Formats: sequence, C-alpha cells, structure tokens
Amino acid sequence: MSVVNMYDTVIIGAGIAGLTAAIYASRKRMNFEIIAPEFGGQFMVSGEILNYPGIVKTDGVEFFSTFEKQMEFNNIKVKDESVTAVKRIKDEFQIVTDKGVYPTKTVIISTGAKPRKLNIPGEDKFAKKGVTYCSICDGPLFANKKVAVIGGGNSALEAVHFLKDIVSEINLIVLDKKFTAYEYLVESIKDNKKVKVFFDANTTEIIGDKRVTGIKINKDGKDMTLDVAGVIIDIGHQPNTEIFKGLVDMDKHGHILVDCQTHTNVPGIFAAGDCTAGQEYQYVIAAGQGCMALLKAARYLASKEGKDNTR
Repeated sequence: MSVVNMYDTVIIGAGIAGLTAAIYASRKRMNFEIIAPEFGGQFMVSGEILNYPGIVKTDGVEFFSTFEKQMEFNNIKVKDESVTAVKRIKDEFQIVTDKGVYPTKTVIISTGAKPRKLNIPGEDKFAKKGVTYCSICDGPLFANKKVAVIGGGNSALEAVHFLKDIVSEINLIVLDKKFTAYEYLVESIKDNKKVKVFFDANTTEIIGDKRVTGIKINKDGKDMTLDVAGVIIDIGHQPNTEIFKGLVDMDKHGHILVDCQTHTNVPGIFAAGDCTAGQEYQYVIAAGQGCMALLKAARYLASKEGKDNTR
C-alpha cells in the first residue's frame, strides 16, 4: 500500500462501537479509515436483543444487517486488515497493519473482547469438536443431544434459553453459589425440566475420543462425570488489547482505562466499547461510547487547529 496523506482518525475495530464512530466520522466528512479483520463483533454471536432503545425486538443477524445498510448509505467500507502495532510519533500516530501503514492524527480503539477460556485439560483438544464459545453459532450441531453450559451470568443463561428448544438436556455448571444473571433470564429457564443446574461446581476436564463425550466436575468436594456431546463455555470475555500494551494505560485484566469522555492517558488516543474498563457489555453503551470517542477526537483536532467545528 502506498503512503497516503494524514488521516484525521483511524478507527480500529468494527463492532458496534467502531461502526458508530465510523458513521459519525462519515457524517462529519472527516478523512478516516475503519480497520478490522472481522466485521460485526459480538453481533455475529448474539441471540435475541430486547433492550436496544427504539427497537422492540431483534437479533444479532438482523441488527448486523441494519448496520450494513447504514454503512452502505454512508459510503463506509471496512478495511479487512489486521492491526499489528500503533506507533506514537510526537503528537501523531502510525497504524501498522499486515498490509500497510496509516498515518493519523488521532486513534479510536474499539477492538472489543473475546470469550474467556477455562484453561482446563481437553478444552483446546476438543475445540470445534464439541467445545464452543458460541451457542448461536454451534447450538444446532447438538440437536437432540445432551450438552453442558458453563457459566452463571447473562451470556450463559442466554445460551441456555437459546438451546432449550434444540437439545435434549442442558447441564448448567455454575461456579458460584447463585446466578449472577439478570432476573428475567433466570425466570426464562426456571422450572424447565431439560435444565439441570449444578451450583458451586468447578469444571475440571473435558473428555472424549474424536469428539467430546463428557465433562468432569467437582461439586461439594466430590468428582462427577457428566455425559454430554457438547460443551458451551460462557464465562465472560477478555479484551482484545494485547497490541496496545505499553501504549495506553490498562487495568490488571487488560481493559483500557478511559475517563467518562473516552480519553485514554495518551492525548489523541480514545477508546470505546468492550475493550475499555468499567464496561457493562451492553450494545447501547458501546454505541454511545463510539459516538463519544469520535466527537471527542473531532474536538481534539479542532482545538489543535484553533477552531471548534465539532457540533
């Protein structure tokens, strides 16, 4: 790729935070790029969405499709490239990807998060052979079979809600002594005879031959083996921020530290969405932060140029 003129901003990540920032950048006629190897982020693994303002009911695929149309309407194209480094050169930046270099005055990091792993024996061995982190993607593969869902939060119970009409039995393995999910999700699976809940249980191993045949858990100090054909792991997410270590401040889990206006500790670098600290992992919050990050980047540029054109 040939060297281009300096961009006003480069948005890294194309989930809801990054896409929202791109829409606002386009409407403000900024010179920008949005770069991501995957388009859609958590859209692609979401089930029902019932709490996004202005939309009574939708799902990840439909919501994603709406965003695609809005991107097309605003003539926005995501560059299918992987960012390998962000270099700070005085008060400007270089975004290095696997295909080129993008000089820019500001950066918006919206790289989201990825599923957290259990890191137990058998997890990697049986990946895509019965072990999955996405019930929406792989749930139909377990039709009329027994499965285990590991986790007790919102995403785990959403997985149970999705799977209950597909599989024959769900063993819900909860590390804590109670659910940490929203009450309406708990109610959605209550009294369902297909669902067996194991509270205060620790998953110790995933077993099988060519594919998963079971899991081992420890409950109340006793080891148990459950026969299952699939294991859906839903124990939260970890931020996709490895390449930004040493560039911006992070918390102990790798979330980027931002103030209430999406500023990082580095002037000119902003962050939004699930990669940031304090995030509640809600689409509406990520969208709001993406909007805020772009507007603050625009205001930052205006202040450097001695004018305010951010409204």
